[in-house]
Parts: sequence; structure tokens; C-alpha cells
Amino acid sequence: MLQFVRELADYEKLLHEVEADEVAIDRALFGEQPRVFCEIASWNGEPAGFALWFYTFSTFRGLHGIYLEDLFVRPEFRGHGIGKALLKGLAARCVAEGLGRFEWAVLDWNTPSIDFYRSQGARILTEWQRCRVEGDALLALGREKPLAP
Repeated sequence: MLQFVRELADYEKLLHEVEADEVAIDRALFGEQPRVFCEIASWNGEPAGFALWFYTFSTFRGLHGIYLEDLFVRPEFRGHGIGKALLKGLAARCVAEGLGRFEWAVLDWNTPSIDFYRSQGARILTEWQRCRVEGDALLALGREKPLAP
């Protein structure tokens, strides 16, 4: 699994940001209370791709959903419908469980993926900006005391 993560990060030009190790990935997926899940795709017995996901909740819809954190198919296995099968499998899970949304993000330069997602019926949301707090900023924010009433 960690090798898949590294290959995805390399494709996205973000390999320098990978901090995860095998212990962290194993704990996240197979620990006592996993909060993230993974589908592995194979082609002729070879690991070909993966989809890593978790449940979300929409207050507007009043329903849970699935957030697809990562979808990756190794280059040599692309064009066989593996990415589509991974997406369809998660969409089927949403339908079976009565979930209200299936969402993910895509890098704005990744035209092949954007085109692929659109061909699967995805709408690219341009009005939303992702926010992230991490590292020292997260530590600082987490240490601030909330206002008392």
C-alpha cells in the first residue's frame, strides 16, 4: 500500500510530501477502529491500483457520504477500466448504503484525470476552495483556548 502511495505522490509531483510509513498505513487501515478504507484492484494477479476512502457527513443533506482521498492506477495498467471499476464500486456502495454524496478532489493541472472524472458524470466544483491547517499552524491553532461564554 505504501508503494502505491509513493507512486501516486510521484505522479502528482508531491513525493517530497510523503511522510507515511508502513506502520502508519497499517494502523490506519487495520487498527482497532479504522477510519479509512481501501479497495485494491488487480489485473492478471498483479496489484494495479487502489482507492482509499472514508465516510463524511453533509449537514445540508443530512446524510453520510464517501470521500475518495486517493484513486491511482499504475500507468502500465491504465486503459483497462480499472479506475472506472474502482469508482463504480464506491458509487455502488453509496447507493447500497443510502449515502448522499461521493466526492473527491483533483489537481487543477491533471487534465487526463479531470476528463476521466467528467466522463463518469462528475461535476467539477470551482466555487469551493479547500482549506488546510497542518504542521506548526495546526499546533498553534490546537493550543488556542476557546472563548468562554
